[in-house]
Order: sequence, then structure tokens, then C-alpha cells
Amino acid sequence: MADRTRKRGLVRTHTYEDELRSEQSYVDELYVRLAAERARVRAEYDEALRSPVDTQNGGALVERDAKVRALFKEAKRLEVADNGLCFGRLDAVTGERTYVGRIGLLDKDNDYEPVLLDWRAPASRAFYVATGASPENMRRRRQFHTRGHAVVDFTDELLGRPDAIARGSRGDSALLAAIDAPRGDGMRDIVATIQSEQDDIVRLDHQGVLVVEGGPGTGKTVVALHRVAYLLYTQREQMERHGVLVVGPNPAFLDHISQVLPSLGESDVVFTSTGDLVPGLHATAEDEPETAQAKGSLQILDVLVAAVADRQRIPEEAIPIDLSGVTVHLDAETADWGREEARASGLPHNAARAVFVDILTWALTERAIIRIGKGWLTRSDRQAWEQMRDGLRLELIENRTFSAALDELWPTLTPEILLAQLYTSSERLSSAGAGRDLYRANGAAWTVSDVPLLDELTDMLGQDTVEDKAAEQKRRSEIDYAADVLDTLISHEDLMDDEDHLIAQDMLYGEDLADRFVERDTRALAERAATDRNWTYRHVVVDEAQELSAMDWRVLMRRCPSRSFTVVGDLAQRRSAAGALSWDAMLDPYVPDRWVYRSLSVNYRTPSEIMAVATAVLAEFAPDVTPPESVRSCGIRPWSLRVDESELPSAIESFVRAESAREGNSIVLGPAGSAGTTAVSETKGLEFDAVLVVEPERIVAESPRGAAQLYVALTRSTQRLGILHVSALPRELAELTARDQSCGTCDNSMTTP
Repeated sequence: MADRTRKRGLVRTHTYEDELRSEQSYVDELYVRLAAERARVRAEYDEALRSPVDTQNGGALVERDAKVRALFKEAKRLEVADNGLCFGRLDAVTGERTYVGRIGLLDKDNDYEPVLLDWRAPASRAFYVATGASPENMRRRRQFHTRGHAVVDFTDELLGRPDAIARGSRGDSALLAAIDAPRGDGMRDIVATIQSEQDDIVRLDHQGVLVVEGGPGTGKTVVALHRVAYLLYTQREQMERHGVLVVGPNPAFLDHISQVLPSLGESDVVFTSTGDLVPGLHATAEDEPETAQAKGSLQILDVLVAAVADRQRIPEEAIPIDLSGVTVHLDAETADWGREEARASGLPHNAARAVFVDILTWALTERAIIRIGKGWLTRSDRQAWEQMRDGLRLELIENRTFSAALDELWPTLTPEILLAQLYTSSERLSSAGAGRDLYRANGAAWTVSDVPLLDELTDMLGQDTVEDKAAEQKRRSEIDYAADVLDTLISHEDLMDDEDHLIAQDMLYGEDLADRFVERDTRALAERAATDRNWTYRHVVVDEAQELSAMDWRVLMRRCPSRSFTVVGDLAQRRSAAGALSWDAMLDPYVPDRWVYRSLSVNYRTPSEIMAVATAVLAEFAPDVTPPESVRSCGIRPWSLRVDESELPSAIESFVRAESAREGNSIVLGPAGSAGTTAVSETKGLEFDAVLVVEPERIVAESPRGAAQLYVALTRSTQRLGILHVSALPRELAELTARDQSCGTCDNSMTTP
């Protein structure tokens, strides 16, 4: 029993193999319980689908659908738990053992005692935060290394002893194994290896806005997603009614992170980029920095208000309108009266049009009555006056000249029409107080910066659009048809059985019958929310938040009235000219006393060899920013190679060919529009085993934030970094290892072109 060995720096006894078999036996039992639970839920789901329900009872249908959806979600949660079910165990100082895993499982034959704790449960917290110095009343943490259902290895950490290995140190084999593993097609969850500083953020009890800042590779994104999973666990009822919105910088990033929450059993989440925040609109193009800055500033609100007001006009000359043989004139004074009354109503533009129309209609019909009734009609003859007014009103509504005048003086507008016509008219831009930089020939060629403007205009103009009117007309047709059906039913009461008779008597109005047959929305919450501009979310995650403009924040605040946000970003990586210069400048207008700041300081992605190069770039443009500390080294030095411009294609091809033979993924990054490369902006938040940066000197020169772009490019790699340059390297990269073209390899990393 005294024989001891050490494996990976953690204590192992000679009973390791026996304990491994014992742990495997326990995990096997957990999988049996999981299979039984999955079978139970599946059976209940099938039964709910087959169960008869009164199709005439809307409440019963809604209740059945809700039960079906809940069981379907539970089935999915149990299904994803099959991948890495159990992470390990905690041994308390009292001798009690607790196993921690992806979901919670109970022993229903033993007073529902927990046999596996959900990682989000309060009792599981010690698994992530206990250290030798702060053991959380635990004496041992055991972490499993699993492959499928098999426990292939475990490591122990003894807690509460001076010689215990502290969790989070370089000896943490489970963490380092996860970090060193080749990257796949998407981001993986870190539920088995959450670190203490990350866990503090995941479980933070704060109801407002949480800002999480950290340099490259600190796990900001994955921490934010695990926080969502935690909130969905602890606030299930509130969160599930409204769901969660996750906003990322681009579609590639969203695709990269899209499987993290489903792998944790959560599906009530909408993923979108800022270019997709308005349903039905997909914008990816970007404006020039000056234009983006102008559109992203709150000063653009004054332009939009003025642009709307500019479409509320008065005629330069009186417009003659024929009514029942007399001519009345729509003059500037009357139109100005109607405009002032409409504006004073406080209604959005399209809704206020009704006030404008009412004023003009009243004024013109009164004038016509006076002329028509001159000599025989007085106001004391109220009935005749009212009858004539009603007739003239109907005539005026159908008058083409009047309709054309209304459309000219107070047109019904959509956000797209107003903004496109604004952009393509120098005169309208000038009237709205906008600069020439907003002008463009194709007004409807929407950019990402246009999206918040279109969203803002939706509220300014109101949503009484053509589509809304069509929907209302369809609804009225359904009600009229239902009313006819109801009349038919009641007129044939003698032919009905008792049940039909009661149904007909119950329905007093066509609306009631129409509601019985209205198509029910059975889509999942995420699908419904994504297509509804007025949907409000319980929580919003904003990634790469330093890129959002002040106008972007207005859109997001409208989407979340509770102001519950997790905001992650890094001000040093800001690329957008309209982005955040400070967090308080962006958030204080909305939540001055309801936001807190946390930072992440450990770099889990970028090895120290690469981070040393990136730090030199960071010091050049953000000398006050402290770079995150890399948790590991990879043993491979970054390199640089100068080539002629004509040699670039073959050099890039050589890199791609060499990396295709390796496990993992790779990418070639370069200036925007450079052949054979991907623009750096498209890789924000992504990571690759190997990165080749092409012409860094051009990346730095192509924008005012070019150095920040280069910093982003250098920190995408988890293992290998190479640089190809045509011109001289930027001075901050001068210390890179120059590669000898005569050698066959360079630092065992890549084949020489």
C-alpha cells in the first residue's frame, strides 16, 4: 500500500486500476438511468401526440401543444447528455461523494436522491472553484477523461493541503488536454473544464448588464454562452417565456458557436448578427469608416426625425378639388393646420396621417357645403348639414385629385422607402441636415450600419404598413365568412344535434367562429422570435461588443426591456470607427446604475510563443492594455518569410498543402480583397490550429484601426503561426524569427514554399 507513483503531476496510488473500474461501473449505471429516462420521456411524448383533444377547444389545444413542446425539449436535453455525461466527482471532508455531470439524474427508488448533479446546481460549484488554499469543504476533486461511454483515465487533486496542486495551474491535465486538442468545425463547450475565474462570471447574481472584457483566447464567448445555460437553469420559467438573443459579429462566427448551447441542452435561443436584427433583412456590406461613424452616432437621430418631417409638406400653390359641382381649394394654410394637429397627436407618421386626413376632409367638406347650400341651407338645419357632409366625405375619399394630394403632402411610408429616397436625393439630405457622405446612387443597397436606422424608422413611422393592412383585410374577410357560416348554422337549428346547437348558440359573433379555426402558431420559440420584430427577450448576449455603435445599442435595448445583458468584448480589438471607446459611454445612457464589469486575464487559446509576437503589436497601439497571460507554450516559434509579390500565390499554396496533411484546421488571413486570403474581420472570435498572415504591412495600412486588425489576426492561432510579407515588416514584428528558404522545415511547423 505504500507504493506510489505520480502521473501528470497528480497523486496516483497502486489501486488506480481498481478505482478506474469502479468509476466505470458507476458511470455505466448512470448511462442505464439516462437510457431509462429517455425512454420514459419518449413514451410520454408519443402519448401526448396521440392523445385525443377537442379541436373546438382552443385552450385544450394550446395546453396539449405546450406539453408536446416541453417533452420534445426534454428529450433533446437527455439526448445531448449522452456525450460526456459525467465529468468527475467531489469528495467532501465528511466522506460524502458527489458526481457532477452534464445534467442531473435522480434515484427515483430512493427518495429521489441525486446520483448525478447538474453542473449548474449550486452544490456543483466546488467542482470548478475549489483550490488547495480554498477547498470549499472538499478534500478531493477527481476529473474523468472519457471517450464515448468509457472512462479512460482520471486525475485527482487533493484539496486543503499545503502540498496540494492548485486547480488552474499548468498541471491541470484535463484543461491542457482540452486546449491542446485539434480544433474542429465549431466551438466546443467547456462544461467539464470551467476555470474558477470563468465560473465566477457564469454564476454571477446580477440582474442588469454584465460586461466581461478579456483579451484574445480568454474564453469570453464560451463563458457568456455557459452563463446563458446557467440562467436558463436557475430562471427557467422566466427565461423560457421570452428566450435569449445572442448577437455576434458575422454569420461565420454564429455558425462557429451555434452548437455550444444545444450541446448543453438549451434551444430557446436566437442567434443573429447586427446585420440581421430586422426580420427579413440580411445586410453584410459595410460602409466606409466615416460613413459608418456618421450612421452609428446618435446624431443621426436628428437626421431621421428631420427626414420624416420633410415628408410632411404643405402645397406651394392651392390645389383645386371638384366636389358635387363646386370647386374647393386645398391651400397652404389648411394643410399647415392639418400638419400641426397631426404632429401634435404624438402618433407615428403613418398613424398621424389619419389626423391630417380628418382635418383636411373636414375643412374641404365644410367649404363645399357652404358653397352648395348658399341661399337655402343654414347651420341650424343640422340634419341636412350632416347628411350633406357625409355624402361629400365619401365623395372626397374617392376623389383622385385629393388622394394624390394626400400622397404628396403626407405619404404612407415604410422605413425602406424613406431611407432609400433620402440617400439618393442630395436635396432631401440637405433638408434633413445630413452630410454629403450619406449620398449613394443605389439607396436600397443596405449596409450593416443601415439596420439600426431602419429599425428606428419602424417606430418613427409606425407599423401600419401595406402588409399590416393586407393582414387586417384578410382577417376581416375571415370574420365575414365566419359570420355567414354562423347565420347558416342558426337558421338550420332544427337540423342540428344537441352539441351543434350549443356550439351555434355559444358563438354570438363571427369573430368567435373565426378564432376557432385560426391557424395556431406551433413553431418553436426561437423560430417565432426570430421573425417577430416586436419580440422582447429575457436576456441578450452581445459578443464582440466593442464593435457595436450607439445606434446598435438602441436596437438591442428595445429588444430587452428588462435590460438583462451579458456583454463580452475587448476594447483593444475594436475595428469599427463607430464602435465603443469605453463601456460607460455606451451603457450609462441606458443602465447607469445597473451594469458591472468583470475581466478575464488568462489566455487559454494562444501559446506564449505567439502571444509574445502579438503583445509587441498591442503595445504599439494600446500601450496601457495588459495582455492576457498564456496558460501554456507549444514549443513552436512563429516565423516570417519575405517573398516577391509574384511568389505569394505559391507560398500560400504551400502552406495550405502542408496544413491539409495535419489534424485540425487552418486559415490564411490577409488584407481585404487579397487573393487567396480571408479578411481578418471575418474571423473575429474564431480560432484555428494554424494561421498564415499575409502582408501584415498592408493590414496595418488599410484602415485607422489596422494595427488592431493585425493583433486580431496574430491571435487566432492555437499552435502554429507564419507570416508572409512583400514589403518590410511593421517594426513591431521585427523580432520574428526569419525563415531560411534553403531549409526544409522551420521549427517543425511548415514546409518551405
